[in-house]
Amino acid sequence: MDYPSYQDLKARIIEPGILEIVMGEEGKLATATARAHAEMARIWIDIDRDPDVRVAILRGAGKGFSAGGDLGMVEQMAGDFAVRARVWREARDLVYNMLNCSKIIVSAIHGPAVGAGLAAALMADVPIAAKNARLIDGHTRLGVAAGDHAAIIWPLLCGMAKAKYYLLTSDELSGEEAEKLGLVALACDEGELREKALSVARKLAAAPQTALRWTKYSLNNWLRLAGPAFDASLALEMMGFTGPEAAEGIAALKEKRKASFPPPPKDF
Repeated sequence: MDYPSYQDLKARIIEPGILEIVMGEEGKLATATARAHAEMARIWIDIDRDPDVRVAILRGAGKGFSAGGDLGMVEQMAGDFAVRARVWREARDLVYNMLNCSKIIVSAIHGPAVGAGLAAALMADVPIAAKNARLIDGHTRLGVAAGDHAAIIWPLLCGMAKAKYYLLTSDELSGEEAEKLGLVALACDEGELREKALSVARKLAAAPQTALRWTKYSLNNWLRLAGPAFDASLALEMMGFTGPEAAEGIAALKEKRKASFPPPPKDF
């Protein structure tokens, strides 16, 4: 596979059957630039077709897992229909390509995990978090609907009541709390995270692959049933970027101040 063609994602075989995908650079938080967003959507197709890969590990370099969308791209989404349509397609493909990738995906989450990075982290088959990781779905804080993965996966993992609370409030969760809620599979000390993810990947890589892949395919039918809810949420998120709430949310983020959202339209 042509993994060297990826620029924002670094993908390499670290052991027989195990591919490591690293977002960002050492010492920095990975942000979802336009290129990174596109690469994150399509890499799962290459992994699915790669006969040398049995398990993929996704992690962030440096200070955390992901910092969310690049502010410049978010501003472009608000003002440019073509950009918004492209990001919609990539966000859709990220979720469905991970869901349909036959290979097992492990995520190793440390530090902040926000935006498209959080979507990839939780769409992994085995999400593993550092106990002090910070999981934040900040869509409503920005002034748009929680759409890029939340409706398809959060209610199934942690129940509707908890999903509504965290998605409506944009409150953050620690990795330890996320494990207790069932949002991630395992939690461990941050210093043990990479070795824990690798240990799980080795176990999965040594297991019978047809059995694993067919089990994944079968279980993911629960997510396929939620496809219409996900499609609606993603469309509503994109619609929100055209409105006054997103405009205020983006301005507040840019100016590093608390947002003052306008009232909703009359009779809304």
